[in-house]
Amino acid sequence: MSKKSKKHTALPLPLIILGIGGALLLAAMVFVALQSGLGGRTPNLAVDQQEIDYGEVKFNTPLSFQFTVTNRGDGALRFKEQPAIQVLEGC
Repeated sequence: MSKKSKKHTALPLPLIILGIGGALLLAAMVFVALQSGLGGRTPNLAVDQQEIDYGEVKFNTPLSFQFTVTNRGDGALRFKEQPAIQVLEGC
């Protein structure tokens, strides 16, 4: 009676590296999609004051005001550029 020995063949190293790399790439894509709000979530920017009117003001008179900006949506609110406020004369 003869016994045949089974050879255990290992996967080639490039195939293993390719599999791990693919899994990491897939995980990164899912993470980015969830962070950017692509999962059905939508940010919604809300400002408590749409207009601030000081009336007539003399030149070089310092003025200050406060307003609150909130995200009322269920997605993450991210700015691609630095947020800016535009001051319009006579509006």
